[in-house]
Amino acid sequence: MGKAEGQVLVKAENLKRYFRVEAGLFSRGKARWVHAVDGVNLHIRKKEIFGLVGESGCGKTTVGKLFLGLERPTSGSVYFDGVDISKLSREELRKLRREMGIVYQHPQSSLNPRMLIEETLRRPIEIHKLAKNEQEKKRMILDVLDEVGIERYLLERYPHELSGGQQQRIAIARILLLNPKFIVLDEPTSALDVLVQAHVLNILSNLHEKFGFSYLFISHDLDVVEHISDRMAVMYVGKIVELARKKDLRRRAMHPYTRSLLAAVPIPDPRKKMKKREILRGEVPSAISPPRGCRFHPRCPHAMDICRKKEPKFKDVGGGHYVACYLFKSSR
Repeated sequence: MGKAEGQVLVKAENLKRYFRVEAGLFSRGKARWVHAVDGVNLHIRKKEIFGLVGESGCGKTTVGKLFLGLERPTSGSVYFDGVDISKLSREELRKLRREMGIVYQHPQSSLNPRMLIEETLRRPIEIHKLAKNEQEKKRMILDVLDEVGIERYLLERYPHELSGGQQQRIAIARILLLNPKFIVLDEPTSALDVLVQAHVLNILSNLHEKFGFSYLFISHDLDVVEHISDRMAVMYVGKIVELARKKDLRRRAMHPYTRSLLAAVPIPDPRKKMKKREILRGEVPSAISPPRGCRFHPRCPHAMDICRKKEPKFKDVGGGHYVACYLFKSSR
């Protein structure tokens, strides 16, 4: 992948999204809120592949939805190509969504089971009036099938007649028809077997090289994210705890949570020794009542008194490497 040092396409500023939890039997009527995304600041450049890693429930999918305007922020802003999408009307946002797309973890959930594959691919062409006539529609569909490596006879099949990998490639093809600037890939390969994963990742890489899309690649699999991304961020209970170029993150991970994730990745070589692990204690805290101070301190082997009292700043420690941890000082 390239260095992706170009202009910013998508930008989040102090982005927050809280979800109200209905009062339960023992909550005495008090409103409770899930802090799904709680003060995220990051940007994705044009033609960049940005990886977002974290455990299930950390808020990474909600970040993706906020970037597309599928969720409205509780506070903060999301800018797409310089436009604050959180202030757009429903109609303005609908027009802008032609330049965006999302590929879900389970493609069958996003494909209409009652539609033939050809109908599924015709819909975005017709909705956005991309073709002048039937001949042009057919040409666009056949061209996009070639791009994702799908046989043409599958146009007359229903989604349930396709394999998981074929369904995912149809989902990618549907977005590709719109020629968007930005695509959120939400765990796009985690439901596929290893060989199909590799094939889909190669397709995504080739499409990126050919068309210059910007990707937000969301996953819990560090190896997959590292393989495809330019830069990576690690998320924990609604907050970004570390961000760097992928090589820097692998070579000199700083945050104890990042180091524990990297140490947990199995090494596919029996001759190599296992890395010394950062032992994690306890469970992931609830996003309804996150810990005071650093949210990772209840599980951190290096926790200090200040970690329990005050939230660490997300600071640049040099070379575009950011970390939210009191173990490290800012380069400025």
